[in-house]
Amino acid sequence: MKISIADSREQFDDTAARRIVDQICHRPDSVIGLSTGRTTGNIHRRVCEIHSSLDFDVSRVTFFGLDEVTGVDREYAGACYKMLLTEIIEGLGVKMENFLMLPTRSDDFDAACRDFVSAIDNRGGIDLLILGLGENGHLGFNQPGSPFNGTACTSLMDSRLEERIRRETATPDDVPLGGVTLGIRDIMHARRIILVANGDNKSDIVREMLCGPVTTDVPASILQLHPDCEFILDSKAASRIDVKQLRNC
Repeated sequence: MKISIADSREQFDDTAARRIVDQICHRPDSVIGLSTGRTTGNIHRRVCEIHSSLDFDVSRVTFFGLDEVTGVDREYAGACYKMLLTEIIEGLGVKMENFLMLPTRSDDFDAACRDFVSAIDNRGGIDLLILGLGENGHLGFNQPGSPFNGTACTSLMDSRLEERIRRETATPDDVPLGGVTLGIRDIMHARRIILVANGDNKSDIVREMLCGPVTTDVPASILQLHPDCEFILDSKAASRIDVKQLRNC
């Protein structure tokens, strides 16, 4: 188990960003999965800053989003497509054909999920997947109770997130909102995974993820079993774990 602890937010963002940059420089045709949220936005922007100074080649890299909000327009600021587009895709100058996303609207989400997974597989599968950590241990929209053998699918949305999105988009209560996400089995097929988590509010779930049993009650606990997963934490998120003991596992 590899755990990296950052002493500051700047070091945290830079450490994670340089893992992405190193992957691109090592394999210029990499397939890289990204996650959205408060933890990853600055990481994406830091990748763009490094690219501005080093000007490494991104012309053959495929980026994709782990998940997406459903029932909203793609141009909504809270849609994963829009966030990734503005945080990293445009800044790197990535060609749109190399930016894969699940849809926000579809008449057949099951087919859309199959097509999305096939598109990733056709490009060689996932070389690097960056994951955030939900406060209840969710990965993407894989909420507690999601099966470990699950593949890409639609999912329910956290009630607090749904309330915020309805307010921001003026979506009436009778219009369904939700999420669509790669499943946990898809996640575990990634050759390399980096999970990032920071802040006091993540310390409890980080402990459960790393020190507790592998259980669907904490979806992120499955990462204990991945052969190449690094956990990049700040000191606050890591405050409730014995790092030395875990590093020796």
